[in-house]
Amino acid sequence: MAKMGRPKAESPKQKLVSVRLTKEEHEKLSEYAQQRNLTLTQAVKRGIESLYNTVS
Repeated sequence: MAKMGRPKAESPKQKLVSVRLTKEEHEKLSEYAQQRNLTLTQAVKRGIESLYNTVS
């Protein structure tokens, strides 16, 4: 019988980062994500890429 389930990802996400935000910071992040139809995770990843691109 063949193996069932999801196929293996090319680049599995193995690292977990936890960040504590103030109420105001969370509201800003949520508003940004909502306006651009993104999840909070997508918004944070976009911010990381933006930071990386401005430094390099």
